[in-house]
Amino acid sequence: MKSGMVGIVGRPNVGKSTFLNEILKKKIAITSDKSGTTRNIILGVYNDDDSQIAFVDTPGIRKPSTKLDSVLNNKSYMMMDTPDLILFMVDISKGYGKGDKFILDNIKDDNKKVILLLNKIDKLNKEELIKRIDEISKEYDFLEIIPLSASKNINIKEIIKTIKKYLPDGERWYDEGYLTNQSKGMIITERVREKILWLTNKEVPYTITCVLDEFEENEKLLKAKINIIVDRENLKKIIIGKKGNMLKEIGTKARIDLESYFNKKVYLELHVKTMKNWRDNDSLIKDLGLKEDLDE
Repeated sequence: MKSGMVGIVGRPNVGKSTFLNEILKKKIAITSDKSGTTRNIILGVYNDDDSQIAFVDTPGIRKPSTKLDSVLNNKSYMMMDTPDLILFMVDISKGYGKGDKFILDNIKDDNKKVILLLNKIDKLNKEELIKRIDEISKEYDFLEIIPLSASKNINIKEIIKTIKKYLPDGERWYDEGYLTNQSKGMIITERVREKILWLTNKEVPYTITCVLDEFEENEKLLKAKINIIVDRENLKKIIIGKKGNMLKEIGTKARIDLESYFNKKVYLELHVKTMKNWRDNDSLIKDLGLKEDLDE
């Protein structure tokens, strides 16, 4: 049996979370078109008859402008030290840019085993794709280069097959029914944050966050109170919306999503609060489970 850990790294919005969800055939990582959507190290465990692969989705690496950016970058860098294999994902529809080069330079320093994933090939014609593959293939001695489209389920099975070639023989690390390291609280707050990111379009920046305040659960019902934290008063007004309509829609869509995930009724109570410059606030970053990576 093949068994091992595989890290997924890349810039924000290259499709890492969409890829992980497609691999597992279940949505465990939220997605949006906004930079900074993923904030946590998300473990997703894939099982089949002859392998167990522990995929680790990481926050997109970006030029830091706040303490939160630095914390998230550090999490991704630390993840590069542990896996048996790294999947370096590039949005090939945008080409190989400075941000991609910055990440690859960090990988080069440790001479890691890397499979290059070129995502969003459905947005390019064949000639342009071949040209860009030729350009990026010269940047590093990649084990393999695999074009794919995570959103269109193109080459997903081929990637699994290829990964197995480079993993060691071993036993299962996790029970076959184990799927993710995310707590129920994290799943709930992240689904609420996802709906905010989608419904508010570009009005609300990635700095929005959601914190679980209260949680109750029984066999038939899950109840949660969530504080939505924003940096500025005008963002609070946007999220609440006219007569509370936006907040109601956010709650409704999150509830429907969560009821499907947990297979039970869900009741959500949402509150919007302002905390100036929360992304530089040590106490809130600590509440999000990120404190261990802060510089002293």
